[in-house]
Amino acid sequence: MSTSQTFKSKYGLWALVTGAARGLGTEFSQQIAALGINLVLVDLLTDELAQVAEEIQKNKHREIRTIVADLSHPKFIEMIREQTEDLEVGLLVSNAAFAPVRLFFEHSLEEKLRTVDVNVRAPLILVQEFRAKMVARKRRGIILLSSASALQGVAYVASYAATKAYNLILAESLWEELRQHGVDVLGFMPGTTRTTGFMLSKPRLECSRLAKITEVEPTVTEALEALGKRPSQIAGTRNRWTAFLTKLMPRKKATALAGKTMRDWYGKQ
Repeated sequence: MSTSQTFKSKYGLWALVTGAARGLGTEFSQQIAALGINLVLVDLLTDELAQVAEEIQKNKHREIRTIVADLSHPKFIEMIREQTEDLEVGLLVSNAAFAPVRLFFEHSLEEKLRTVDVNVRAPLILVQEFRAKMVARKRRGIILLSSASALQGVAYVASYAATKAYNLILAESLWEELRQHGVDVLGFMPGTTRTTGFMLSKPRLECSRLAKITEVEPTVTEALEALGKRPSQIAGTRNRWTAFLTKLMPRKKATALAGKTMRDWYGKQ
């Protein structure tokens, strides 16, 4: 049986990807489509979402549904439910995130709450929405995008790091709870990846000795290959070594080092 046939038999006919209009979300959509699965693409960026859908339909010949939705909206799930109630969504990729870079008290309360809504509340609701049907069908999957920032405190993205810790722990917990029901769950930490959102934040990567930027294609490939094999994964050998060494440090030192890296990247004081 081919890789695409195996993947399709395990995760079904439809996948739902949030944050699909750019970066990792777009790459997840393209690679999942290449494995023979149709897509529900969710994003707030109307024009870019339409372009991604058109490209996948043209090149991969998959059926695509697009949903323009703001995941911070209290009732976003109603729109998704309406558009997917006739589908068997067998793979959920919760990728969308909100990640402004500033000191914690320079963020408005509105920004902090939006970070929690998009990065925590939305994945939680999506998992709740699709879990029952996945368990009923036995062979399905969930990928929750976390971040290496989930492993310790990170200055200038404090709210983002905290929300990504929630995603990591939720994914690892659900891996244990749902695997007996045939549902694979993965908490995935991409590391420093050349996504549109990350590059728009204008990090000065040349100022950091620790950071090695990776591309979206191998990062997503690693996530899809890890699904069903382990509860969590950090992308890239160098990122895994960095995370391992960080765990050996006192937490005080690890948090200070993460803060120094952020100051180097963004010229913060």
